Amino acid sequence: MTTNRSSFSTKAPRQLFTVKQFAERYPAWSEQALRWLIFNAKDRMLAKEMQRGNGLECAILRQGRKVLIDEDLFLQWLENSNQASVQ
Repeated sequence: MTTNRSSFSTKAPRQLFTVKQFAERYPAWSEQALRWLIFNAKDRMLAKEMQRGNGLECAILRQGRKVLIDEDLFLQWLENSNQASVQ
């Protein structure tokens, strides 16, 4: 069986880290702080009203119980949320 290599993406692979690995790589973010951000990433119902998430869901990948953080998307989210708070 041959594989059509042109169908594969040629861009660089995503840098994915577990919460623990990400906290070790970026000591400014503790595991607890990252887990809090992940918990609050999505919009959700809270006491019969919708509570808006923080928008981080775009940088979170879930596979079963495994939670991974996309480094580039997290840093982009951080930059965007910082710019929004400055305006």
